Formats: sequence, C-alpha cells, structure tokens
Amino acid sequence: MSTKGKVTGIVSNLVTVQVDGPVAENELCYIDLKGTKLLAEVIKVTGDKASVQVFESTRSLKGGDSVEFLGRMLEVSLGPGLLSSVYDGLQNDLTTMSDVFLKRGEYTDPLDHTKLWDFVPEAAAGDKVVAADWLGEVKEGWLPHKIMVPFSFKGSYTVKSIVPAGQYNIDTVVAVLTGEDGEDVNVTMVQKWPVKVAIKGYKEKPRPQKIMETGVRVIDTFNPIAEGGTGFIPGPFGCGKTVLQHAIAKQGEADVIVMAACGERANEVVEIFTEFPELIDPHTGRHLMERTTIICNTSNMPVAAREASVYTAMTICEYYRAMGLRCLLLADSTSRWAQALREMSNRMEELPGADAFPVDLSAIISNFYARAGMVVLNNGKTGAVTFIGTVSPAGGNLKEPVTESTKKAARCFYALEQNRADQKRYPAVNPIDSYSKYLEYPEIAEFLDSKIEKGWVEKVNKAKFIVRKGKEMNDQINILGDDGVPMSYHEAFWKSELVDFAFLQQDAFDAIDALCPLERQKFMLNLIMDICDRSFEFEDYEQCRSYFKQVINVLRQMNYSEFESDNFNGYYNQLLKLLEK
Repeated sequence: MSTKGKVTGIVSNLVTVQVDGPVAENELCYIDLKGTKLLAEVIKVTGDKASVQVFESTRSLKGGDSVEFLGRMLEVSLGPGLLSSVYDGLQNDLTTMSDVFLKRGEYTDPLDHTKLWDFVPEAAAGDKVVAADWLGEVKEGWLPHKIMVPFSFKGSYTVKSIVPAGQYNIDTVVAVLTGEDGEDVNVTMVQKWPVKVAIKGYKEKPRPQKIMETGVRVIDTFNPIAEGGTGFIPGPFGCGKTVLQHAIAKQGEADVIVMAACGERANEVVEIFTEFPELIDPHTGRHLMERTTIICNTSNMPVAAREASVYTAMTICEYYRAMGLRCLLLADSTSRWAQALREMSNRMEELPGADAFPVDLSAIISNFYARAGMVVLNNGKTGAVTFIGTVSPAGGNLKEPVTESTKKAARCFYALEQNRADQKRYPAVNPIDSYSKYLEYPEIAEFLDSKIEKGWVEKVNKAKFIVRKGKEMNDQINILGDDGVPMSYHEAFWKSELVDFAFLQQDAFDAIDALCPLERQKFMLNLIMDICDRSFEFEDYEQCRSYFKQVINVLRQMNYSEFESDNFNGYYNQLLKLLEK
C-alpha cells in the first residue's frame, strides 16, 4: 500500500504533510485539491512529518487536504522524439498545451505514442547485454537514436528475442531479455530515469582529450573549452550572455543541443521559441531545431519547477551521451536556479549561508557540474556532455556566492565586462580575467599541437601577455598623459589594441565573421603575432597610433571577407606593403 498523508501547514509552495507511513527524500506525491492533483516532491523528512515542495500554485489549498505518495522520484521519459521538442521542467510538452499558461494539475505526455519509427536491430538472440548496451537503432531526424537496455537494469542479461527491422511505435516490445534469475523482461523504445540521479551507463570517464570548436575566437584560441568540459559565463545585464550562448549553440561542434531556460524572463524565452526554429545549422545546412531540445521554465513559474528544469536537461544530455553522441547543454541562467534553492531553504528555516543561499550551495553546484564529461561506453565508443551555464550576478558583482561556487566547479571562466559592452567590444569577454584550465592539460596541448601547429599554447600565452601588458601601459598613459611616458608604452598599448580589435572582437550577426574556423584563427593570430614581434621606431604618439590604425583596418577587412576569396591575396599584399613602410 502507498503511504498517505494530510496537509498540516502551507507556506507558499512549501507544504508540511503528516504521514501515516514511510516516505523517502525526493519522493513524489499528489496533493488532492478539490479533485485536481498537484504534483509535489519531498525535500525533507522529520519524524512523521514531510516537507514537500509543490510544482504548482498552492492557492485554495487548506489543512486536511489528502496526500498520496507515489514511491518514486521525479522522472523523465527517454526515447525517440525528444529532439525538436519544447518542454517545461516536468517534461510537459509545451507545444501541445491547451493554453498559453499551464493549468494546475494539467500534465502532458512528452513523447508521441502513435508515431512509427524505422527500427533496425543491432543485437541478436543469444547476445549477452548489460544496462545501456545498444539493442537497435531508429533515425531521429538525421541522427542515429540507439534503443538501449534500460539504465535501471542490474547485472547481465541474455537477449531471448528481438523484433526484425520494421516500423514500430515506442510502446512496442522490441526485445525480450532473460535475467540471471531466469525471468524474462520486456524492453520497449522508451524508458524512465530519475532526473536527480546521474546515468552511469559507461565503463570509464577519462579526462577530456580534445577541444570543442565553437567558431568564437576569444573562446577557441584564448580560452578553449574541452569536449566534455564545463564552463560558465558570468556578467551583468546587457553584456551579451544570451547572444554568446546562442552563437555557441549554433556553431558548436556537437550532435545534440539542449537549451535550459531556467527562470528567464518571458520575452527572452519567446525569443528562443521564435528564433531557434528559423536558424540554419552551419555544419549541415538543416534547421538547427532538428537536433535541439528546449527545456523552459520562466521566472513566473513556481520555484520548484525552475529547480527541476536544469536536472531534466542534464538527464536528457546523459541519455544521448550513452548513444555515443556529443551533447552540448546550455543553461541560462544558473543564478535563477540558485535563487530557487535559496527560496526553498529560507522557507524551511534552514541555517543560511552567504547572501542567504543554502550553506551547501557549493556542493550542489559541484555535483551538478560533475555530471558533465566525456565517457567511454561499454562497446568502446565515446560520448560527451559539454556544459556551459550563465550566471547573472546582482550588479555585476563577480564575488557573490553563486559565481564563486561555480568557479570552483567549472574549468572555463568567461567573464563578461560591462566596460567592454559599453564600448561595443563584442563578445564582451574580458581577455585578462577569463581563463581555461584545459590549456594546462597535456592531452589538450598535444591535441592543439597536432590540430593547429606545434607550440600553439605558448603562442596563445604570448598573445595574452601582450593584451595584459597593453592594459597596464594604458593605465600608465591615462595617469601620466601621452607625453609623460616613453614611446615604448604607446607601442605596447597599440599592439594590444591590434590583438583586441582584429582578433578578439567578432560580429555574431555577420554572415562571414560569425563562424571563424580554427584554420582562419591560426592564420589571423600568426599574422598579428608577426607584427607584434617586430620592433618599431616612432617619432611621436600620433605616428604610432596612425600606423597601428592602418594595420587594424586591413586585418578587420580580412575578418569580414571570405578566407578563400579572390580578395584574400590582395589584402595580404596590402598588409605586406604597409609593414615595409
């Protein structure tokens, strides 16, 4: 029998329930509100009382209302049809809702149970399989979608039978497996998995071996993120966090994109809904939405649903990773997720940490980021989940708890700066404060040496030094004046401006400059570093400024021109003549 209970206390979405049996943390329950069932999750158990957070509005709820516990955690349905879908944090399909706003107690099925899929078996009767092994394949768009042994299965199984190639819906039994105890179990195309438990369908989880190319120069060259790596983008309002994430989503080397809009404003969410279906994938020429799933919870939705959205998104990514695919998860914004945790912590009257966030905020963020990574599957194939989240610190304060806690977990830090955004230097990533710890990995250094050129990391560090030195020289010039410093200060400053204007800045809305392959990044940086390595003699500040302005103009023309175009040689010869002056 399932455990029952009665409502004894209500504080917004936090409800206290008197239970008549055992309940577990993170267990789901239904609260009966005048015939409408409200879904809730247990977050704390104290004796015979359970604190549950409701995923819906609790208006009209009163003491004495009945509660039924379900004996399971919050789960998502995993199967063909996830791509091109738009869900909320509870995996309700928002495209099939009867109204713009979700009605209380209204839940939809996330997958289409009537659609037929072309199934091709990959296992045969008599094969030994374990959890996450591939049994067959269907085509989801143009991507291979593997039908796997459910992740919840324990031990070894023998394939008793498997259906022949043909068209089936997701509820069809495609395989019958016999367990070690001799019992038969049926396997369909769909399975369920709790969102707050990491999927473990792999043999090992090694360190990242290669970078994920994004086409954004300030990331790929200066602070690359590894395939299966983690990074975050903090910055104040209006600095371009969302635009940068969209550029990464459109251009990143990934098979599957999952966008998690956690607590975002409704206008930004509507922008995602309207723009993503129209975007063309530069890698395939097809619609980007064909390999994208959107998980959306706006800021006016209940706090519990906002918290669930990031876990739902990560679980879907882990599912596709188990198929040997490269997944990219973009969460906007993890600050709203942390604020949701703070609201629930305060309602439970827990001991507050810094800025009233939960004392275990750092551990929660670290555990979530740890679910990303590259894995080696049971069959030797590899898959990866690359995670990039945004952080919206109040007032642009990068010392606040969410940013500091995320710094400890993420390996890449892309600090957006208000000053650069005000100067229209986009992407407004501060090249000095930002970093990538993957440049310190010998595996990544070897990959860059083979992919780009020998000694690439040293060249990148040298370019960073030029930018840092130019910033220091600019501070001295602003304090002492143009005539109060030697010409070498001006030379160092304008060399840093050359790197900034011609390389770090990039137009995300330009047809050519939006996507910059590594080959072009290599050519551009080599050309710029060749100029910066030269020693110049200038008579005055204006001569120095004029010279580098001409060089910058030529290089900026190269940015916005086709690398293979007929004009390329003309620009290059023009630059050589300029250098000979």
